[in-house]
Amino acid sequence: MKIRKYILLISLLLLLLIPLVGMQYSNEVKWSLNDFIIMGVILLSFGIILNKIIYHVGAFNKKIILISTLIILFFLLWAELAVGLFNSPFAGS
Repeated sequence: MKIRKYILLISLLLLLLIPLVGMQYSNEVKWSLNDFIIMGVILLSFGIILNKIIYHVGAFNKKIILISTLIILFFLLWAELAVGLFNSPFAGS
């Protein structure tokens, strides 16, 4: 159980390193500290919920539906924060 938590945290940090490295090589990637914090919270929440679905939902069909829904919600939230897909007040455009 403990090793899964460490794997989750290490995966989160590795994913957050991608924009950090991109900022070093390109002026197109412009993330602030708030961007890293928000994406860290989103990725951590995604990982925790995914972990709960995988280990606590019994039926395979329910797992597939819940994981698919979670992935779609993640990408919609990401797109909204990045470019303002739905023109909400917290859009990133």
